[in-house]
Amino acid sequence: MTLPVSIENAEHYIWGNICDGWHLLKRDDISILQERVPAGGVEVTHYHNVSRQFFYILEGEGTMILENREVKLQKGNGLEIAPGVHHQFCNRSQTDVRFLVVSIPTTRGDRIDL
Repeated sequence: MTLPVSIENAEHYIWGNICDGWHLLKRDDISILQERVPAGGVEVTHYHNVSRQFFYILEGEGTMILENREVKLQKGNGLEIAPGVHHQFCNRSQTDVRFLVVSIPTTRGDRIDL
């Protein structure tokens, strides 16, 4: 029997020393994460050779830095990141940002930090 998943019962991880993530769906062909980035939080610029990602903001506001441009993302906004595109998510606001990250296929073993 499949049970509903939430951040209350999903596998939790910490990244960047201050950010939270939860594996809502963890398979080889697809990954769905929910993440929380506090004010001032930022990830390392990176890219994926194979994985295509979609970021969807649930709460708050974040900024995605894509190679030579920045895209501000607010609640209800989504953004697709194609394989090979250098990207970095950051929170320049004063409050937490919470979002979903859908990766097809999973990014495990497919992340190259810059």
